[in-house]
Amino acid sequence: MKNKILIIHGPNLNLLGDRETNFYGSKTLKELDGLLQKRGKDLGVEVSCFQSNNEAEIIEKIQEAKKKFQGIIINPAAYTHTSVAIRDAIAAMGIPTVEVHLSNIYQRETFRHHSYVSSVAVGQICGFGANSYLLGLEAVVKVIAKKELVNRSK
Repeated sequence: MKNKILIIHGPNLNLLGDRETNFYGSKTLKELDGLLQKRGKDLGVEVSCFQSNNEAEIIEKIQEAKKKFQGIIINPAAYTHTSVAIRDAIAAMGIPTVEVHLSNIYQRETFRHHSYVSSVAVGQICGFGANSYLLGLEAVVKVIAKKELVNRSK
């Protein structure tokens, strides 16, 4: 069975390519999803992409993931700094999750320096534009492979 990875893009990421390109780059969300699909094939995993501006939809997608996906890449966007609910959904599912951000949140406004998600993610990658997602995908694939190896040796 091929491992499946869920990519979750949070609020306003549907505006990529037009919105604050100095922070987020010029790639559109469609282009980013295409890059992730291609890299997923190269890594031997199936990638499914989802974007929502709605916190409840993101939480529902995380909760549904336990039955379908072995890993999650999430860019919670503004919810990074505000959503205990998204943090709790990730913690409850126990699926290896990597938090990603296009910009370096630690070089921006002070309110962006705190992430509720980072404490329940296996790691965080930020500041590399679209490559943050690609690095996150590679990382979660390695975490899953290591987890499977440990489970087989038991």
